[in-house]
Amino acid sequence: MGSGVFGVGVSALQVAQLGLATTSHNISNANTEGYSRQRILQAANIATLTGAGYVGQGAHVTSIERVYSSFLSNQVNSAQSTVSKLDAYASAIGNLDSLLSDSDAALSNALSGFFTGVDAVSANPSSTTARQTMVSAAETLVARFQTIDSKLDAQYESINSQVQSYVGSINSYADQIAKLNQQIISAQAANNQQPNDLYDQRDQLIAEVNKLIGVKTTTNTNGSYNVYFGNGQQLVVGTQATKLTAVTSSTDPSRLTVGVVTASGALELPESVVTGGALGGTLLYRSETLDDAANELGRIAVSLAYTFNAQHALGQDLLGNISGDAGFVSNFFNIGSPTVIANTSNPTGSAQVSASFSNASYGADGAFYTDLTGSDYRLDYNGTALTLTRLSDNVTWTGANVAALNAAVAASTQGPQGFTIAATGTFAAGSSYLIQPTRYTAQSIDVNDAISSDVRYIAAAAPIRTEAGTSNTGTATISAGSVATGYTAPAAGSPVTLTYSSAGGGFTGFSSYPVTVTANGVTTSYASGTVPYTSGATMTFGGMSFEIGGAVQNGDTFTISKNTNGTKDNRNALLLSKLQTGKTMAGNTASYATVFAQVVSSVGNKANEVDTILTAQTTLLKDAQNSRNSVSAVNLDEEAVNLLQYQQAYQAGAKILQIASQLFDSILEIA
Repeated sequence: MGSGVFGVGVSALQVAQLGLATTSHNISNANTEGYSRQRILQAANIATLTGAGYVGQGAHVTSIERVYSSFLSNQVNSAQSTVSKLDAYASAIGNLDSLLSDSDAALSNALSGFFTGVDAVSANPSSTTARQTMVSAAETLVARFQTIDSKLDAQYESINSQVQSYVGSINSYADQIAKLNQQIISAQAANNQQPNDLYDQRDQLIAEVNKLIGVKTTTNTNGSYNVYFGNGQQLVVGTQATKLTAVTSSTDPSRLTVGVVTASGALELPESVVTGGALGGTLLYRSETLDDAANELGRIAVSLAYTFNAQHALGQDLLGNISGDAGFVSNFFNIGSPTVIANTSNPTGSAQVSASFSNASYGADGAFYTDLTGSDYRLDYNGTALTLTRLSDNVTWTGANVAALNAAVAASTQGPQGFTIAATGTFAAGSSYLIQPTRYTAQSIDVNDAISSDVRYIAAAAPIRTEAGTSNTGTATISAGSVATGYTAPAAGSPVTLTYSSAGGGFTGFSSYPVTVTANGVTTSYASGTVPYTSGATMTFGGMSFEIGGAVQNGDTFTISKNTNGTKDNRNALLLSKLQTGKTMAGNTASYATVFAQVVSSVGNKANEVDTILTAQTTLLKDAQNSRNSVSAVNLDEEAVNLLQYQQAYQAGAKILQIASQLFDSILEIA
């Protein structure tokens, strides 16, 4: 009897002691990150059979378990991965939004200032002061382009640094998880009991790596975890960790992306594989928003340069020079060419590909325009045909060779893309090229040095002038006239004289020039001879256009000649000024300011969208954390109650031993 009571008392002390130790452990780790509270599980010892029945032999602790829900933890990790992704995106796009919307540094103000300078020249074309003001405003504008572009470039460099940093941290966590897996396997094999603290440490590491890349786990029979990211890419398998590395993109050497270290070297992963965490948010921001902003900025720069240059080339400078003259400076702006990058995995000896911008076209609204989009393109050769893919929407064009491909693009329902492709050498099957028409052009725009050095080269005047004959008897008048790209102006001192013949009912004197007459929207072509007269119709020959309207009499003459002494002529300056509000971009549908406003609006809307979703997801994360904590977190009030409970149980167990000892002493006294 005494032995039985002693055994029960000892078991009671042991159970209470483990309970006290576990509760004390919980209290001491109440603020430990990732700690899950623990509790003892106890069971009754096997009873002893007596004549009166089975007599209990006390209790024992079967295990010490952590109070943990894998379901709730997975919910927290899933929400945390999304929040970390959105947080990284929001931080980056917030900086971009501030840059583009800053009124003091905005491109729109510099554009407005430049065209104010153009207006000053049109108001006083002979003033070198007004011309210098225009050039200064132009230099301010190109500096603004370059400043914004340099800040975008700084974001690209920052993202490259972040990719390296994130990859290093992910590798460190993966190694630690693999080592903990090994420790857990060993500890669990020793007595088939769960090493709770090691489990918590591993779960905390998984929570940390999840913030960076977004992971999921599976459990092996030996207690180890397998950790995956993306669509199933292995990060940790049992005791083996996969090593990631930051690699130069095979399609664009300016950017770093994620790769896996293999026995044969680094294997680049598609960026779509990295879908969660801060790394996923950073890569998504770069491809989804930063690339678009850089492309659109360059698109505006190219469109400005090409449309302004096209109109400037149709003018006459203060020295009397026009297109074709040795001293004429046709381009007001200089700008670079599209960027073409050969894939690093292309077969040796693949063709060398280049691209060039198409000349600006003349729009229905009287302004030059470009057809450029804000997209990048990919050129692929499969061994039989070339395929050009617009990466923004995956629209494709196909041609047997470069010439056929360019023709297919120009003739497609999508319309021209604002650039053409050229190649030297022979294409190899499987070769690929990334074409970035506008990505880097904003950094290259500049004012032509010749014009910066001598503002007299600004072509503010028109290259031709028209005049009605002084002896005309009719009342008809002729417009000032305009020219188009490729015009042929009359030689100095040799005007083209048009004479009206009442017998022929039209004008002669066009010589060998073919003539078109446009009246009421209908255009008629004439090869030579007499051109019928329609009052107010537009007549065009040699790239020069004008209108004659009113009553004409037989023998009335009108002359078109090269402009001389046109120092006060502002006709081309007025057309240059018109470009500010003209539909100069997107196939003659939008102005410079409109496109930039769309960029600012798009970035701002995206920033607001990300912030809104981030707020909602943060709330979901907090709810998930609260649900998990309600199960797993240490509650000090509850632990205090447990402490008293186990203290009382310990004291009661000690009392059992005391009574058993007294009973045993009594038996000895009887003996």
